[in-house]
Amino acid sequence: MNARVAVFKSIGAILERLPERFDVALARRIALVFGRRSNTARANLRTNVVHALGGDGLEVEAALADRFVERGFASYGQYWAEGAKLPGLRSSTITDRFKIGEGLEYLLDAKARGKGIVIALPHIGSWEWGGSFLATLDLGMTAVAEALEPPELFAWFKEKRESIGIKIEPLDAHAGAVLLGVLRDGGVVGLLCDRDLQDNGLEVDFMGERVTIPAGPATLALRTGAVLVCAACYSGPGRDHFAVITPPLSIERTGRLREDVARLTQLIATDLEGLIRRAPEQWHVLQPRFEA
Repeated sequence: MNARVAVFKSIGAILERLPERFDVALARRIALVFGRRSNTARANLRTNVVHALGGDGLEVEAALADRFVERGFASYGQYWAEGAKLPGLRSSTITDRFKIGEGLEYLLDAKARGKGIVIALPHIGSWEWGGSFLATLDLGMTAVAEALEPPELFAWFKEKRESIGIKIEPLDAHAGAVLLGVLRDGGVVGLLCDRDLQDNGLEVDFMGERVTIPAGPATLALRTGAVLVCAACYSGPGRDHFAVITPPLSIERTGRLREDVARLTQLIATDLEGLIRRAPEQWHVLQPRFEA
C-alpha cells in the first residue's frame, strides 16, 4: 500500500473510532498547531477571512482577524473529524443532528415536480453532512471531486463518501456528461464552487474583488432546466449541523447561452458571499482567493 494512502486510512480509522467529541477536540488542536506553523496557509486564510469579515469598505482590526483565523483553523480540524465519523453513524443520528433551517421547501418542491436540482456550495462547515442528510430524504446527491494521487487514495475517499449516500464522480472530461444525465433523470448535483480548481471559471464580483469561479452550476441548470439553488451546511450548535438553502435563481433564458451563464454565475457568487459571511470562521479555504 502506498505510504500516503496508509497515512490517510490510519488517520480516518482513528478519528472514526475515537470517543464522541474527543475526536473533535483532538482534531481542532492538531489543526491549530498546523495553522500556527504553516505561514502560507495562515496568510491565505487570513486574507480570505478579512474579505469575508469586511464589506462596503469596512476595515477589519488585526486582533479581530487573528481571532477569526484561529477559529478558522479549529473549525477546519472539526470538519475533518466530523466527516470521518459520518460512515459509522446511523441514519437516525444524522437526521437528529442535521436540520435545514431555511429553504427545504425548494428541494421538496423540485422533487415533487420531478425536476433535477443543482446545489452550488461553498467550503463552509461540512457539506458531507448535508449530502448524507439529503440521502435520508431520497434526494441522494452526486458530486465531483478533484482527482487525488495516487489513484488508491481517490478510490478510498470515493468509497467513504458513497457509504454515506454521496455519489462521487472524478473531475475530468467525462464529469459534465454524467452530471447532465443525473439532472435529466431528476437527480441532485452538488458542486463546490467558491474555488476555481481548473482555472477556467468566469470572472465575477466577490467580496469586493474580481475573482473567477466555476461556470458549471449555471451551465448545467440552463442546459437541463434544473432548479438552481445555493446552500451552506454550518457546524453547530454543539454536535448539530444547520443548513441554509437560498431561493432558486431564475434560469429563464434572456440572451445567448454564454451571456446567461455569466449572469447566473454572478448571482451564484453573490449568494455564496452571503452564506459565507454568516460564519466566516467556517470558510475552509486555505488557498489564495484574493490578492494579499
